[in-house]
Amino acid sequence: MTKRHVSLPADAEDGLGAFIEEVDSRLSGEEDTCAVVEDVLVDLHGDRRAYERWQAGADVSAAERVRLQGYDPCNATLESEYYAEKDEEAFERSKHLQWLWRQFDATPMADNVEFALRFRRMLADHLFAECGDGCRFFKGITFTYGHNISVGDNVVVHDEVHLDDRGTLSIGDRVSVSDGVHVYSHDHDIVDQTEVDNYRTIVEDDVRITFDAMIRAGCRVGENSIVGARSVVQSDVPAHHVVVGQPATSVRIKPGWEDAAEPLDGDHPDGRAGRRLEYDLPEDLEQFDEFQRDLRPPAGR
Repeated sequence: MTKRHVSLPADAEDGLGAFIEEVDSRLSGEEDTCAVVEDVLVDLHGDRRAYERWQAGADVSAAERVRLQGYDPCNATLESEYYAEKDEEAFERSKHLQWLWRQFDATPMADNVEFALRFRRMLADHLFAECGDGCRFFKGITFTYGHNISVGDNVVVHDEVHLDDRGTLSIGDRVSVSDGVHVYSHDHDIVDQTEVDNYRTIVEDDVRITFDAMIRAGCRVGENSIVGARSVVQSDVPAHHVVVGQPATSVRIKPGWEDAAEPLDGDHPDGRAGRRLEYDLPEDLEQFDEFQRDLRPPAGR
């Protein structure tokens, strides 16, 4: 094994445990989530004195006001807020929790690994559809919503990973996701990029997705497989295979798993099309075209 157990000093452990338990209890209770997030962020950023002065009506500069207002997630927007097909009720709470996750990562405490892993793991219980035991989430992880993600036991997600759950994303047990990985569950039309298809993307048990790889929306990454560094997975990955390249192709079977795996040169079925998710847009939706393009092909000569 290449890891060892690390523990905090007793006083630090007591403080950490008490804080996480308090935030967990408040998020599990009947308090307004937005208010809980604002209160926690004010203290994590060490701004309680300035915040109370502002709340009491004292004069603050324009910059101070923007900073203090920004602790309230209701005063912020996220990119996913603009997505027309989102579940508005689910998004309202997940937005607040996402804001807490992201703004926690902007504090010095986010670099205290033991504290940060346990804090994010607690938040995952509130944000994700499901989160198993023993999961470890490192710094800079982003989501589309959060509430369409299911994660199994003993999953590790490293720094600067994007987990897109505009569709749905399922991650199995004992999965390792390395730094810089992007896993998608939505795709854009090749002609009109404002046309979006959402998918179920599935990463099965014991998968390793290594540095800077990308998984396309709707793909199934089969159990015990490995996606090589900077690979681009465009179709299903067979169980126990090692895939590399752009687009990723199978180059070997993990040693010892030859009898359980599909042959390397076999016809590997791709079920991506069957994982497309239908959705309806609100009838009263006011759409806007951010590109203002004329998508008609040029007239023939």
